[in-house]
Amino acid sequence: MIIPTSYEELAGYVDKEKSVFFFTADWCGDCRFIKPVMPEIEAAFPDFQFIEVDRDKYIDLAAEWNIFGIPSFVVTENGKELGRLVNKDRKTKEEITTFLNSVR
Repeated sequence: MIIPTSYEELAGYVDKEKSVFFFTADWCGDCRFIKPVMPEIEAAFPDFQFIEVDRDKYIDLAAEWNIFGIPSFVVTENGKELGRLVNKDRKTKEEITTFLNSVR
């Protein structure tokens, strides 16, 4: 999982091949629930680049992308959004896997 250190670095991933932006925060219980299985999900989708976005550190980006609940996932490819799994509900490994398969 890539953890960017600046808005510029984050912007660079939007323009690359398939990137999964995982919006999270340290205080988010649902995020802590799913985080331990993220390495398994990453391994199952080697054609995707996974970027962890701290919602609090990048609050302007979260607002611009309409991320009002976390954990949330947005997939982009070459500057275009392919899909999003964005809501305030807890996500399961199966839900995330199904979503990522749908945007492959």
